[in-house]
Amino acid sequence: MCGILGYSGDRQASDILLAGLARLEYRGYDSAGIAALDSGTIKIAKNKGRLKVLEDRINAGDKVPGTCGIGHTRWATHGAPSDVNAHPLWSDDMAVVAVHNGIVENYREIREMLAKHGYTFYSQTDTEAAVKLIDYYYKQEKSPLKAITRAIKDIQGSYCFVMLFKDCPNEVWGARKDLPLIAGQGEGESFLASDVSAILQETRQVYYLDNMEIVQLKKGDVRFFDGEGYATIKEITEVTWDSNAAEKGGFDHFMMKEMYEQARAVKDTFGAVYHSGKIELTEHGLTDEAIKDISQIYIIACGSAYHAGAVAQYVIEDLAGIPVRIDTASEFRYRNMPMDKKALAVIISQSGETADTLAAMRRAKENGIKTLAIVNVVGSTIAREADSVFYTMAGPEIAVATTKAYSAQLIACYAIALKFAHVRGKIDDAECERLIAEIQKLPEKIDDILDAKDVLQEIAKKFTRSKNAFYLGRNIDYAVAMEGSLKMKEISYLHSEAIAAGEMKHGPISLIEKGMLVAGIMTQKELCKKTASNMLESKSRGGYLLIVAMKGCDALKDEADFVFTIPETDEHFAASLAVIPLQLLGYYVAVARKLDVDKPRNLAKSVTVE
Repeated sequence: MCGILGYSGDRQASDILLAGLARLEYRGYDSAGIAALDSGTIKIAKNKGRLKVLEDRINAGDKVPGTCGIGHTRWATHGAPSDVNAHPLWSDDMAVVAVHNGIVENYREIREMLAKHGYTFYSQTDTEAAVKLIDYYYKQEKSPLKAITRAIKDIQGSYCFVMLFKDCPNEVWGARKDLPLIAGQGEGESFLASDVSAILQETRQVYYLDNMEIVQLKKGDVRFFDGEGYATIKEITEVTWDSNAAEKGGFDHFMMKEMYEQARAVKDTFGAVYHSGKIELTEHGLTDEAIKDISQIYIIACGSAYHAGAVAQYVIEDLAGIPVRIDTASEFRYRNMPMDKKALAVIISQSGETADTLAAMRRAKENGIKTLAIVNVVGSTIAREADSVFYTMAGPEIAVATTKAYSAQLIACYAIALKFAHVRGKIDDAECERLIAEIQKLPEKIDDILDAKDVLQEIAKKFTRSKNAFYLGRNIDYAVAMEGSLKMKEISYLHSEAIAAGEMKHGPISLIEKGMLVAGIMTQKELCKKTASNMLESKSRGGYLLIVAMKGCDALKDEADFVFTIPETDEHFAASLAVIPLQLLGYYVAVARKLDVDKPRNLAKSVTVE
């Protein structure tokens, strides 16, 4: 997701906008720009490339004066990264200037209509069409609110717009559909942002806009309207998390800092639902009666959240004896499958704004399916629209490649699995207490693995020039292999593929070359020997075998090139430990290749467009 800022107050807007956009750099972007309104004139500075280029231009004298302004970091969708396509964009006479997240799906039709009314176009973006559509209605209505309400009825797709109107001093307007927009209120000043972290150092008093809602900022004043233009009243929320969580704290990269925060995230997430010796999910919509009535579970997610769901599928089915179906949200939303009205849809998303996941959840709700969201961001769209929500306690995650949010998602899924198993009579009190005790030991064991990180740094040096890797596993280990493989490809750009170990001989083994990394995950004791045989087939063809194994799964201790042994835990929860060395391996390969670990190319933290 791109970064958006808006400001109205008494300070120079450019300073506020640049500082806020810098806090959103981790989300990924290829151009940046700001605009400010001063004495009836809007001035703009924007360029392709990093925010530092824009800052240097402005500090060198290319001033953008004004105490009311908007800013943006863009990740190209329509139109290549360029100075022209960078945001903000403007109407022909500069009466309306706007920044935009999302995609205007019918921008070609809008362009054709506006061209008939004399509008010309200078960029390749869909945003320009939307800005000029708003301008078209503004010239008729002479009112920003009326122009926006008319325009958003014509615009198809998902969007978040933040706008300046030349004739409206001290005003910033915003509108959203499906993409996040947050308003902040300070002393004599007000803010808009696509992410609360951008304005947290300015104010902790925020409003979360609802879908199809419009907002107007003035100095210290925030007003809201529905999609028809009628005034609405919203409750203010105080953000309580520490702004220092968005700082590196002495680590070289946010990703390493966040790996070290996993033990705390695991402990806090489980602690949020574990009270007086029991897992309590009533506040999450899962009473004992509701749990007994659920016939099956659909898990819907994307990326790493999908991999956490894949672990959950194995754990819930084995412990609770309830059928679980895991789907990528981008496929689920377009499936025309029959849905069981007594099912529970578990929606997993770090940001709570993932476009495909949100659309899939809405599809489930339309079919009468009860939804439970597992998200990390309070007030996010998925959290607000789900029937109930389980907040993970990872805190703000800055690195694009997730670590602690994934680990927190696993714990949330374990808690659900144990509660279902106990309530449905699949495990007794003693077994439930034993498994809870195993979960409570995970934080210390995670820290123990991180303390051994130097070994993995040395191993990573062997693969600095590698081009391909395989990650193998069975059952839960396969789900871990998928996440380990994704970490490697996300940040090191080494092509990596996760394979269910038994599938190696059905084609993939033909790709094995001398020295190729083949990482095997072996934590499920009944399956270790099966996975070992698949790994040996790779070794006989020249593969370098790296094994992540739990104590007792030592079938390859003599044949493997390297074995990393994780502390022993109940096999249901092994993913929480086995993933840590794989995170470290991907990290250290990326560092050895001198890559931008926190902001890998072509990726954004939140995927808010389809």
